[in-house]
Amino acid sequence: MGKTRRLMYLATATSALALAAAACGAPDDEGEGRGEVPDAAQDCANYEDYGSFDGETVTIFGSIRDTEADEMEEAWSFFEECTGITIEYEGSGEFEADMKVRVDGGNAPDIALFPQPGLMANYADSLVPASDEVTALATEGWSQDWLDYGTIDGTFYASPNSGNAKSFIWYSPAFFSDNGYEIPTTWDDLIALSDQIAADGVKPWCAGFESGGATGWPGTDWIEDIVLREDTDLYDQWVEHEIPFNDPQIVAAIEKAGEVVTNDEYMFNGVDTISSTPFQEAGYPILDNECAMYRMASFYGAMWPADTTVAEDGDVFAFRFPESDEADNTMLVGGEFVAAYSDSEATEATRQFLASELYHNARLQTGPWSTAHQGVDPSNATTPINELATEILTDPDVTVRFDGSDLMPGEVGASSFWTGVIQWVDGSKNAQEIADDIENSWPQ
Repeated sequence: MGKTRRLMYLATATSALALAAAACGAPDDEGEGRGEVPDAAQDCANYEDYGSFDGETVTIFGSIRDTEADEMEEAWSFFEECTGITIEYEGSGEFEADMKVRVDGGNAPDIALFPQPGLMANYADSLVPASDEVTALATEGWSQDWLDYGTIDGTFYASPNSGNAKSFIWYSPAFFSDNGYEIPTTWDDLIALSDQIAADGVKPWCAGFESGGATGWPGTDWIEDIVLREDTDLYDQWVEHEIPFNDPQIVAAIEKAGEVVTNDEYMFNGVDTISSTPFQEAGYPILDNECAMYRMASFYGAMWPADTTVAEDGDVFAFRFPESDEADNTMLVGGEFVAAYSDSEATEATRQFLASELYHNARLQTGPWSTAHQGVDPSNATTPINELATEILTDPDVTVRFDGSDLMPGEVGASSFWTGVIQWVDGSKNAQEIADDIENSWPQ
């Protein structure tokens, strides 16, 4: 690991480079929201401290696919060119299952982008702890909460990658304006608005929980948003299993979510279609005024049809999920974490780069994306929704909590919670029954 030890702390250097990156990377004409690598990230002088690795390959496996994967690869393309490392990236829609097959079969990637810290913890015995260099970069770049999510049993393993603002509700600004609807700021306002839209002859909500091997996760977000807004301490106790999953307060939160999610008077195409409707397409009826609102994270901004304008005065935009108490300021968040199964020097250099301000500023400008890295300029985001999300994620006044199911043990957060939500929305089990089932699945 001699070369690794020569890869000195890059935090100070990347802080300076961020200033240069902030001035570059305006979107080009390749498509709405599509950007380009900023000048600072194209200069090989900024990669000299990582070393030279001609002919070496680092494999990365994650759940990011299609255009988003292309934009991610573009953000590290000059790191590859300047260091000689070839990054072979593979994205999977069945990440949770495929990850287990790979690790159990002795075919783990060099780096995995885990969207679920709870699932990542299942592999702690196979992971390589973060080096002092990666730890220093992460400590400078993220708040303690984010560092804690990459820590397992007191050992820091994984720096954050992207950050998503999850507590968003998508809507049509024109539809709201034309009908005199105001953006709600409390849960009671949200229900009153839903009732008004329904009375006016439009279904107030769309929903879709289908997501391949991860079907059910959009429903868990509904419940997590509500628990978080009921009480942050309650949320922490629930996620850490200091109270049981079937605590009466959690059952009440599930039932509160059901005021919208299991309400046929509210739901476009009926509640019985939710579990089979792909979450990627579920919000599209907003464009035709067939439904008014869709709860989905900031990353959904990249999933609208190509001719959709996503802006405050555009075809669609998003507002924050209302608080139970208007004085609160909370945000449910998600993201991926850069965990390694290899201790090769090329892997170490790649981990350091992915933890740097240089990478995060570059990635912010290669396409729709958001991050909680404190060193980025939110105005560099290529779309208004990602600028808003990055502003929220880097705002110290916002009380942030990571997606609860992603923090829970994999047997729960990436299994029984998803399954239970589908049984609940399909009507085969009620809130109490799924909460009991999930509690019984919690590993002892």
